[in-house]
Formats: sequence, C-alpha cells, structure tokens
Amino acid sequence: MQEEITKPRETLLDAEEMALNMGPQHPSTHGVLRVLLKLDGETVIDLDCDIGFLHRGVEKIAEQDTYAMITPYWDRLDYVAAVSGDLCYVEGVEKLLQVEVPRRAEYLRVILTELQRIASHLLWLGTHAIDIGAVTVLLYCFREREEILKIFEDFIGARLTAHAFRIGGLWWDVYPEFETRVRDFLKIIPDRITEYETLLNTNRIWLSRTVGIGVLPAEEAINLSLTGPVLRGSGVNYDVRKAQPYSAYADFDFEVPLGENGDTYDRYLIRMEEMRQSVRIIEQALDGLPEGPVMAKVPKVIKPPVGEIYHSIEAPKGELGVYLVSDGTGKPYRMRIRPPAYINLQSLKRMAIGHLVADVVAIIGTIDIVLGEVDR
Repeated sequence: MQEEITKPRETLLDAEEMALNMGPQHPSTHGVLRVLLKLDGETVIDLDCDIGFLHRGVEKIAEQDTYAMITPYWDRLDYVAAVSGDLCYVEGVEKLLQVEVPRRAEYLRVILTELQRIASHLLWLGTHAIDIGAVTVLLYCFREREEILKIFEDFIGARLTAHAFRIGGLWWDVYPEFETRVRDFLKIIPDRITEYETLLNTNRIWLSRTVGIGVLPAEEAINLSLTGPVLRGSGVNYDVRKAQPYSAYADFDFEVPLGENGDTYDRYLIRMEEMRQSVRIIEQALDGLPEGPVMAKVPKVIKPPVGEIYHSIEAPKGELGVYLVSDGTGKPYRMRIRPPAYINLQSLKRMAIGHLVADVVAIIGTIDIVLGEVDR
C-alpha cells in the first residue's frame, strides 16, 4: 500500500506536474478567489481554493452592535442579492422576538426578494456567458436587470446594496406607481428569457462548454451539503421555500425545477426556469396584495428574550441561514452565518478534476459564487 501512495503519478509525455495560480485578480473567479491548480498539461489533477481576501469580520462585528444596526451588513454579504440577505436576518430576529409581521409587509417582501432572485440570476447568466465567450448575452441580461434596479432605486433609494427591510416589516409602504412598474416588467421578462435561450440552448459552442462539464451526482451533492440550483441541478428536490415555508411563500403556487444530469448545462436550465417561477410568484403576490400596515409594533430598543434560533431562506445561490444567540441584552451574544456560496464552493474541486483549465472557468461560473458572502 505504501508503494502505491508514493508511486509518482503518470503524466502526459512524462512531463512534470505544473502548479498554476488562477486569481485572486482573474476576472473569471468572480471576485477575489485564488484557485491553485495542479496540472498535467492542461488537465486538472488537483485543485485548492484560497479564500479570505475579502474578509470583513461581520459575525464578530455583530457582537458589538445593536440588532437594528447589524441589518445593513447583510446587504453586503451577497451584494448582488442584498434584499435576500436582509430578509434572512430580520426574520431571524423576528423569530427571536416572536413578532407577527403584517400580511401586506410579508407579500411585499416576497415580491422584492423574487425580483432580487431574477436580478441575481440575470447577473449570473450574463457573467457566466461572457466567461465562456457569449458577449451579447451579457448586454441583454443587463438591459433587463437595469429595470429591476430602477424599481429598487425608486423604492429603497439604492440599486446594489438595497437596504429593503426592517425588523418588524418595512420602514415605509411602496410608492403609488410600484405595482404598475412591476407588472410592466413582468410583461416583458418571459419573452426576454426565451430570447436568451434562443441564443444559447442550441449554440454548439455553449453546448460544448457546458454539457457533460462538472457533472455532480445527487449523492455527492447531498454529502457536500450543497443547496440551491447547484443541488437541484443534480436532481435533488430541496428548496427552503417549499421544505420550510417562510414569509408568505405558503400562499403561492410554484414549481421547483430539477436537473437530470447534474452538469453545467443542467444548472443553467435550472436558473432559467427559476426566473420564470419567480415571475409566477410575483404575479400571485400582486394579485393578492393585502391592504393594511407594513410595520409591526416593535420596541424602539430591541432586546429579545434569552434564547437561540436558526432561520434560513432560499436565497438565489441556495440556503442562506442565520444562527442567533440572545442573552437578553440589546446586542446578540453570537451571530453565525450559513452562506450558500461558501458551502457550494466545496464542489469546485470535485467537479473540476479531470477537466481542462478552460473548463474550470465554466465550473466556477456554474456555482455562482460571490466572495463577499464566501469570506464575510
């Protein structure tokens, strides 16, 4: 057995193994991710990720701030899905406080987070496509994403790190034209998604770069604790919105798309269908939007009773969770974040070994990481 372990690996033409740095400044690593590759020619035989270049210490900072003051930090974790981060945290605190959020606020939260899901997937699709060489798709995706950012800007006052929610609901109600603006967007986006698919679904370059690349069997995806489109692309039916409904999601009818082969192409199809399902959810929420207040009665100084909770939501990248420990004071004793991008990044090594260096670019893109969330 010892002889087998120490036996040199056979390489192409008896060449030496080569170590290659990809990142942390490489654009296809989607942020400051450093990937250390071990290559046999252009074939990946080993891989390791070096993270932490964007570490801000959010979890430790939370111990020094009040519950309300912590909320904006969640905008800056997955900074291309800021609204989703806010929802996870404020619902966690509301669970500690045992506060009942008004139904109108719950419906508006669903509308905003599903708009954010579409915006996040559009950014993913555009950057993933340009990584592989499809420049036109990036321009098309940003065209539609811009409409969502305008809606956010007019309501929240920000486009990227949109601080949408407060503990107990929303700080203010939506502006009069909000519903019309959202419905106008919902009219155009289904045809635009079809337009993206027309460009990509049968494009031979796209297919050669995605079909059969980064195959991940369902059992391995579960063992790695993956969630979101990466898990569902392997055919595992798990979506927090269905498994443990939060906010007002139990009121809406939608489907969870699943893949069959667990490859990069399947994960692409999953996200395309998820955008369509988000449109379906938003339409139902607008049709049934209740009247009434958007803010519950919460104390000015928030001091949850002594206890602990874990709360999670289905963010665009997977299950985003928060573990909060209260000691009865105005500041959390402990806050721990479960970031889906960080956990999903584990699958990169498993998916990349045996593929070419160029395929590593496609596989990083298919995981859809954001380093603000990975490093936090």
